[in-house]
Amino acid sequence: MRVGMVCPYTWEVPGGVMAHVRDLSEALIADGHHVSVIAPAADDAPLPYYVTSAGRAVPVPYNGSVARLAFGFLSAGRVRKWLREGRFDVLHVHEPAVPSVGLLACWAARGPIVATFHASYQRSRAVSVTAPVLHTALEKITGRIAVSDAARKTLVEHLGGDAVLIPNGVTVSRYAEAEPLPGWGPDGGVIGFLGRMDEPRKGLPILLEAFTLLAPERPGLRLLVAGPGDAADALGRLPAALRDRVGVLGMVSEEDKTRAYHSVDVFCAPNTHGESFGIVLAEAMAAGATVLASDIPAFRRVLGEGQAGALFTTGDAASLAREAAALLDDPERRAKLADEARVAVRRYDWSTVARDVVRVYETVTATAGGGVEEEQQARGGPRRHAKHPAGAGEGARSDRREAP
Repeated sequence: MRVGMVCPYTWEVPGGVMAHVRDLSEALIADGHHVSVIAPAADDAPLPYYVTSAGRAVPVPYNGSVARLAFGFLSAGRVRKWLREGRFDVLHVHEPAVPSVGLLACWAARGPIVATFHASYQRSRAVSVTAPVLHTALEKITGRIAVSDAARKTLVEHLGGDAVLIPNGVTVSRYAEAEPLPGWGPDGGVIGFLGRMDEPRKGLPILLEAFTLLAPERPGLRLLVAGPGDAADALGRLPAALRDRVGVLGMVSEEDKTRAYHSVDVFCAPNTHGESFGIVLAEAMAAGATVLASDIPAFRRVLGEGQAGALFTTGDAASLAREAAALLDDPERRAKLADEARVAVRRYDWSTVARDVVRVYETVTATAGGGVEEEQQARGGPRRHAKHPAGAGEGARSDRREAP
């Protein structure tokens, strides 16, 4: 099957949606499908062979974060060219309501279109204001996927319609084995964090506050922080006497990220809101790390209500400190939680998740009667159909199903 995949966020900055698109694309390619991805990126950015640049991204405040998006005449032209040349059987757009490449692709195409909704939020002024404009694009979507109950609820309440629930995926084998980073390693006193340091909803300030509560009575306690942001600003939140006990890696490669998960005794995800799944949790679980996370609904679900990782009260540094201390003092409990995590994360392995996504592709292509077309050509010019592989649509089933 020929799949056109659209990522709304820049390929140059790590993020949950970008990682989802990358790993799903590579899982589909490994299964024999032809996949082409279009995403915002600088023209000179080093991109995988299957990624096409839609133009340089621009930082825009969105959903409590700063999203790097591409939207304009240049990007629209590149999207149309990519669609014409791709001859896709199905177009898969991620976050089509975000004002970026995905929305442009929905406007520019017609035919079998699948959309994956990742975001979770209570209310969005941007979505409310632009709802009439969004409708002209979203009405073209023929199959909808939500990565979590929270994302599904957001879709139903803000945009209308329903979706099949297929969770985020993680390449479990990628994280299973790795050497710790030099100078680090589980020794009963290392807490880890991975996320944007300058994004409040990722919760680093809460973890730093908890660290100041724990550190005075634990002289061997250290904190390992990875992710983009201003390290000086982050360390400035700590008393001067504690700063040399914090290692700040900044933005890390995939290899070093995996090594970081293997370098800590407790991996902490102190996020406060806006998470519909929590890919860092799944990655840490695959690495066999002991996870401590805020008790937001998405994290509770991934951790099995505390069976595969410990939980603390969201936004409460004292609660985080208490739970972290209990884990650090109990190696047997850490080992038990890590074992449970390794088992629980298997349901999110891409070998399982990608097959569920393909079933949605088969459903929409079986009823479409043709491939993806450029909208202008479909309305006024000769119709062009992509060639379908033999058996497309066989075994297709309703996309109203729960995750395995």
